[in-house]
Amino acid sequence: MHGFRRGLFATLVAIACPLTQASAATSSFDGTWNVRISSSSETCGNGATVAIGINNGQIASSSSAVTASGRVAEAGSINVTLSTGIKRAVGFGRLSGTSGSGTWRGALCTGTWTAERM
Repeated sequence: MHGFRRGLFATLVAIACPLTQASAATSSFDGTWNVRISSSSETCGNGATVAIGINNGQIASSSSAVTASGRVAEAGSINVTLSTGIKRAVGFGRLSGTSGSGTWRGALCTGTWTAERM
């Protein structure tokens, strides 16, 4: 019975260690980020700034006016969806340290974004 407990404990530790390491890696981007959205087309507006929050790699909006969802991978690649009312945009890019950048596209518009950790 002693050997069974020891084996069970070793198995649990072996399973938990990679999960802990993966969580720690993605959590390096946790916090509030200020995202500046720009478009090259005047008909799409001159841009906006949105605050998003990242917690354990999961993205959520820090604003009641904009809904944000998505994920940040360990290496910093980001996939995010922003929506307000019937408007929706999908963004892709990369975070590194305290900044990031990428592109976005909506139904009729495209553009770029930059981010800075607050």
